[in-house]
Amino acid sequence: MPVNSATTRPPYQARRGSVLPYFLLALLVIGIDQLSKYLVHSNATLTSGGEIMLIGRWLKLHYTTNPGMAFGVELPPPYGKLLLTAFRLAAVSGLSYYIVYLWRHRAAGGFIACMALILGGAVGNLIDSIFYGIIYHNAPAGSPSPWFFGQVIDMIYADIYEGFLPAAWPLVGGKYVSLWPIFNIADSSIFIGVALILLFQGRFFKHEGEVKEEAPRPAGPPASDLA
Repeated sequence: MPVNSATTRPPYQARRGSVLPYFLLALLVIGIDQLSKYLVHSNATLTSGGEIMLIGRWLKLHYTTNPGMAFGVELPPPYGKLLLTAFRLAAVSGLSYYIVYLWRHRAAGGFIACMALILGGAVGNLIDSIFYGIIYHNAPAGSPSPWFFGQVIDMIYADIYEGFLPAAWPLVGGKYVSLWPIFNIADSSIFIGVALILLFQGRFFKHEGEVKEEAPRPAGPPASDLA
């Protein structure tokens, strides 16, 4: 009797263990991020405009708030901030689902860990957007509500370069520039997660391909049925 080709085994074997450790990694990032923001917000030296040197003048703590996205990019007020917060919430939901999907489909553990780092960073900044207008009263003036309009707290100041560029450089020569990104633990976690994926993508996705090759193929009809 021929075997129904539509009846096949799952493409991946069942995975032992739990996806919980990856979410605990994301939770660890969230905890460190929120603790660091609380500490710098509670430091009178930093909130009054001062700085704490970490590595000479190259790396220091400097308290600032960011109402928008990375590098201070903002959407048109007043509801651009609300749209950004809604986007972050959707991204967090999608990342959470994707981590569970990856775990169930036996993706490389390192790749899932990188996604957990990205998730933790995204949630860290989402908490700022939703609650900091209430907790730290830092919603921009004129915001319709302190809820969902909080500003992200940044504090890690990398003072890369500040001064005039060489006059011989086309377009930008002779101009005064300040290259000093200011970010937080959540931003760092997202950056590290993305960087590790790019750095080890060959290993991560090679592992995924090997798992697929090991999956059993559906059985064909018996030879007697082909005669």
